[in-house]
Amino acid sequence: MITAQDWADTWRLWDYHQMGHAPRPCSVAIGLGSHDLGVADAAVDLYKRGMAPLLVFTGATSPTTRERMPRGEAVHYRERALELGVPSSAVLVEPRARNTGENIRFSRELLEEAGADVSSVLISKPYEERRAYATARKLWPEVEIVSASSPMTLDEYVDSIGDARLVIDMLVGALQRLLIYPEQGFMISQQVPDDVTEAYERLCRHGFTSRLLSDDQGQALSQTRR
Repeated sequence: MITAQDWADTWRLWDYHQMGHAPRPCSVAIGLGSHDLGVADAAVDLYKRGMAPLLVFTGATSPTTRERMPRGEAVHYRERALELGVPSSAVLVEPRARNTGENIRFSRELLEEAGADVSSVLISKPYEERRAYATARKLWPEVEIVSASSPMTLDEYVDSIGDARLVIDMLVGALQRLLIYPEQGFMISQQVPDDVTEAYERLCRHGFTSRLLSDDQGQALSQTRR
């Protein structure tokens, strides 16, 4: 059961993860692999609006996506983009990445191999705007990063995914990484307000922990106070 407090805490995390970046023309738009095929739709919308002349879809498979996207997240994203009218010449596929750091690093390598002149990047993935931004700033500091996704509310996003608990677990997992990854050199550090940390901790205590890096809930909570 998801309580009213759980939803209030989830809204706090959702609002924090949103960067508020307005899409603007960039060299390339990168769709980060996930369970959400809507990321491909968002990237296609950016392409059709003239925000990026080139799309990169990046992602292998994960336990969350293996059944939904058996050919790999990036491949399914590409197929969706072609269905929506994007020419194949405007789509590059990076099929190996298994986390956000690899999404950014492997996409950068792919673009370098393709000889693309990249000075700015649009990244689309609704519940991980902040994580994607922080990771890209660390691993690709010489380009300007715009982290924007399809504008929607949390309720609309939950409806589009069809699994409220999965969405909450994803938001909790993304927040944990923002708290601990800077120490490990995986992303830049960003200030996390106390009310966001408190909301995260309550959601952990209430069992929304399937996307945490540690299986030990107590350890996961203690990491936020290091």
